[in-house]
Amino acid sequence: MVELNSLDQLKGAVATAAVEAPVHVQKLDAHGRAYATGKRKNAIARVWVKPGTGKITINGTEYQAYFARPVLQMILRQPVMLTNRDGQYDIVATVTGGGLSGQAGALRHGISKALTHYEPELRAILKKEGFLTRDSRVVERKKYGRAKARRSFQFSKR
Repeated sequence: MVELNSLDQLKGAVATAAVEAPVHVQKLDAHGRAYATGKRKNAIARVWVKPGTGKITINGTEYQAYFARPVLQMILRQPVMLTNRDGQYDIVATVTGGGLSGQAGALRHGISKALTHYEPELRAILKKEGFLTRDSRVVERKKYGRAKARRSFQFSKR
């Protein structure tokens, strides 16, 4: 602990502390893969990214077969396309829970995080687009005396 005796020393200490930004380093496992977990609604995706030919496998199947709708395929590939890394990484993912839309969002979140673990300099691009932020919206619970979360039962005077 450094003892400060004047305001000038305090200003100098604050200036040096503000300059030191958090340093993001590459995080790889023993197999040379980057791992991340993505979440959206009730879906949880575990994602591994490694150098390869651009193959995306979800729960053991190709992503085109798993997500038949083109919109979900587009959501899934957004982080790779945005960072111009299409065809450079193989992505292996397991996803559970939720519906297909939530699973696609969870995969997008997980792929974005795994890409930043593999290449920390991509963090600024992905953060600017909001891909690293976990969308915390979940379905509101049903209350007693209500038909759904907020909807009342139909009212009849007679």
